[in-house]
Amino acid sequence: MAAHHRTRRRVLLIVFLLGIAGSGLAQAQHTTVLRGGRLFDATDTTLTKNPGLVVRAGTIVDRGATSLDTTGARILRLDDEHVILPGFIDLHAHYAVDFFDEGRVEETEGYPLLYLANGATTTFTAGEMQPKKMQRLRRAIARGDRIGPRILTSGPYFGKARPGWDTTRTPASIRREVDRWAARGVEHFKAKRMRAELLQALIDQAHQHGATVTGHLGSGYGQSVNPRTAINMGIDRVEHFLGGAQLPASAPAYDSLPTATPDEPAFDQITQHFQEHNVFFDATITAYGYYGTRESHIYADWPNAQRYLTSYLRSVLTEKEYQDPVPRFQNIFELKLDRIKAFYEAGAGDLITLGTDHPSWGEYLAPFGVHRELQAFVRAGLPEAAALRIATINGARALGMSDQTGTVEVGKWADLVVVQGNPLADIRNTRNVEWVMTRGRLHRAQALRDAARGTVGPESAAEADAFKPERSP
Repeated sequence: MAAHHRTRRRVLLIVFLLGIAGSGLAQAQHTTVLRGGRLFDATDTTLTKNPGLVVRAGTIVDRGATSLDTTGARILRLDDEHVILPGFIDLHAHYAVDFFDEGRVEETEGYPLLYLANGATTTFTAGEMQPKKMQRLRRAIARGDRIGPRILTSGPYFGKARPGWDTTRTPASIRREVDRWAARGVEHFKAKRMRAELLQALIDQAHQHGATVTGHLGSGYGQSVNPRTAINMGIDRVEHFLGGAQLPASAPAYDSLPTATPDEPAFDQITQHFQEHNVFFDATITAYGYYGTRESHIYADWPNAQRYLTSYLRSVLTEKEYQDPVPRFQNIFELKLDRIKAFYEAGAGDLITLGTDHPSWGEYLAPFGVHRELQAFVRAGLPEAAALRIATINGARALGMSDQTGTVEVGKWADLVVVQGNPLADIRNTRNVEWVMTRGRLHRAQALRDAARGTVGPESAAEADAFKPERSP
């Protein structure tokens, strides 16, 4: 009961801070005009003068602000240092946290606000610990009862990564479960540590529902599936490793990865395989660096990021010892920089997507990770414009949603980000989010951050159990 009242108090506070009156649907019907500033619409690699964007009923209805009657519209006037971008799409956005080292649970209070405040207008959860909880959050945001990005829920992990996974599962049982989750609104599924015959059933049944499948795969060693094999099965997206002959089935993927250099014919072959089958690659570069030495220019945290934690959780975490840097993961982080550059230069840049993949232990908060991943792409040698397209239109294409989002064009959803400073000159300027729009609703990023302050984590020892996994009797 205490948690229920706490959530109610927070919702009322957020409504007050953000100045929202009436339902989300009603506000989405209003007209907003964005004038001034510059525009990176992600249809190409250029930055242009903003011709004037008109938003109505959650959709971009005009570019030029000349052909429609905008009397009574809300006008947002920007200066020359403001840049309008499509909203970022995080294809591996974990809401999961493990503050007490007892297992992951989903954080649904402050994280929706913080993801949105950082410009992530669409997030795919890529495997959930509490699928029903995430389903409730997704529906509340869609109704306008909560503030947050468009959440594309994955449902639970399919494979041994799911706590309590039944190792006697059959293809028929996988197909039945896919049907159940699709009926609950899941449109994209996540496989991790799944046998080949079960993965094939997942892919086939998901496609029956028009859903996509992504996979955290291996080398083929043991009962893992190599990405090359999964591509032949029809998988839509592959996470972390490109696979192919560079990751032989004679050893685990992590053991072979250090020798999988881009200057070998096998690298060209697997890259070509991705291209021929139009399979997207979610590189998750920075996910490995969190366990390494955390070089400052990428992992430097925002000032006072811990202020988003509750005061009780801050007191708990001050006594917590975090893991020392692991040389193996630092090595993987550095290797992945070379691999993604080579993949891009091989002509596969349109298949790269952005995924942050950081379940938080409290030291770094996942919603800020989109900017780190953008910095990592540029650090790897990709142009800033390419990194921004990876974070926008590439993600939309990977989800089969490019007709709705990913670029700033008439007829598409009004999911936009306004930053201070030109990210084509310095990608770190994406951190300077001043305004964000989702479903046509315009929010000050600072107001979102203020509303999220002190909301992440339990407020007392009595509430701590809500941030620990339920244990079977």
